[in-house]
Amino acid sequence: MLPASVALGAKQPLSSLAQVLGMTTPRMPVLFVGHGNPMNAITDNSFSREWARIGSGIRPRAILCVSAHWETRGSHVTSMPKPKTIHDFGGFPDELFKIQYPAPGSPQLANTIVETTYQAITHDHEWGLDHGAWSVLVRMFPMADIPVLQLSLDVNKSPLQHVELARQLSFLRTQGVVIIGSGNIVHNLGKVQWRGGSLDWAQEFDATSKKLIEQRDFAALTDYASLGSAARLSVPTPEHYLPMLYSLALVDKDEEISFFNETIDLGSVSMRSFISRSS
Repeated sequence: MLPASVALGAKQPLSSLAQVLGMTTPRMPVLFVGHGNPMNAITDNSFSREWARIGSGIRPRAILCVSAHWETRGSHVTSMPKPKTIHDFGGFPDELFKIQYPAPGSPQLANTIVETTYQAITHDHEWGLDHGAWSVLVRMFPMADIPVLQLSLDVNKSPLQHVELARQLSFLRTQGVVIIGSGNIVHNLGKVQWRGGSLDWAQEFDATSKKLIEQRDFAALTDYASLGSAARLSVPTPEHYLPMLYSLALVDKDEEISFFNETIDLGSVSMRSFISRSS
């Protein structure tokens, strides 16, 4: 069961973000979360319990989420004060469609992002929070009292251009903002095995990705198309993979990277996630 605060409405933020923008904080963690099946939002399983555990140890001023489920032409950031909860899927139980995640937005923070990136990112007033964001946040931060913004994936950018844009956001980590990439390293729904297990190529690319992350060979991960047939099967389209590149681009060289949810789900979906933070 979800906390009553999520179903009935969120408390107001503990402080006005506008009053603290510009005041530096210790460097906040950056995360990549394999979000997988939307049902993880309402299912008590090892994935959702780990999300709750990770979230319980973090208290940011705001959250910026890069979700696999918002693709646009140009890069946009949600700029409304009250982002809507988007149920961008079909064929799931009514219980999932009833979930609302009424976290506030922050036009002030959105404006800071737009200005600091010299309009490389522009305002959006229509989108909201899709399930790549809220299905994870509803477990990590169930009170929904922390401002949340989403950053879109520009379909015209190359993987390297996404990495370069991500690096422009590094200042947010000392502004009390937790940045979360939400997708899946391996994500091939055409090869899903509903009975479970894991396909050999999915295991291979998941393991390759872990090794390259541990070696800090982020350039190889950015050029994932050159990593062989397992990579091509694991990343048939880029939208679930790119959020990981955003998170990796924001990892500082003196930080530890810790993995969690190191599992292949449904045969062809890697739930591998990581958090990077100062030791």
